[in-house]
Amino acid sequence: MLSRRVIPCLDVAAGRVVKGTRFVDLLDAGDPVELAARYAAEGADEIVYLDISAAPEGRGTLLELVERTARTVFIPLTVGGGVRAVHEMREVLRAGADKVSLNSAAVADPTLVSRCAARFGRQAVVVAIDAAREPQDGGPPRWIAYVRGGRERTDLDVLAWAERAVELGAGELLVTSIDRDGTGLGFDTELLRAITERVSVPVIASGGAAGPADFVAAIRDGGADAVLAASIFHRRIHSIAEVKAVMAGAGLSVRPTPGGVAA
Repeated sequence: MLSRRVIPCLDVAAGRVVKGTRFVDLLDAGDPVELAARYAAEGADEIVYLDISAAPEGRGTLLELVERTARTVFIPLTVGGGVRAVHEMREVLRAGADKVSLNSAAVADPTLVSRCAARFGRQAVVVAIDAAREPQDGGPPRWIAYVRGGRERTDLDVLAWAERAVELGAGELLVTSIDRDGTGLGFDTELLRAITERVSVPVIASGGAAGPADFVAAIRDGGADAVLAASIFHRRIHSIAEVKAVMAGAGLSVRPTPGGVAA
């Protein structure tokens, strides 16, 4: 049985980990290298590092920070933010990342996804989708994609963009509900299910985790392959071991934590 991944997310701005609610009201959460090392030691399956100010500021990823993190952490590292060209993805991979997440630049130029996949393999290409639900007068729900750290609305329907991204070469999708981000209201399992029913690649659920039961719901109800969270880990509300223990108790396969759960 495929193990379900538990992934702490480090949103970085000005060299520090930050966390807010619905992408705003950001508060300092610590040093990114120290947090990454802590999570790796606690049994995280991967680390996702997002330079959330790179795209809005029109600059590249902070490579020095990626290098320091990669030297410290020996689990898979996904890095996103500020990658706008194939050569920039190469630089991030050379700095120590295993995968690179594309969002704003991929929306602006979808061929970036296919060009990066052709050069580095689709297993290294993650397309991040920041989704917000929009009211509908009857009919099924609709989600619209946002870019530039959730600041800018696009005209892209999230479900159509998810399918297109996979067709272009994305090996994985990181789906964040802007409506749920930092709220503790649980993952948007309806959004997740709508996407996972349409694509054949792994989907990482993001946005809204309050406790271990939400991780189980994202997988069982949303069809996610992996679950990502920030606040509950940064604030030590729940540990990775706690989350994995509940997941294992619900019959989900998880990788062991040091001295802890295995299933």
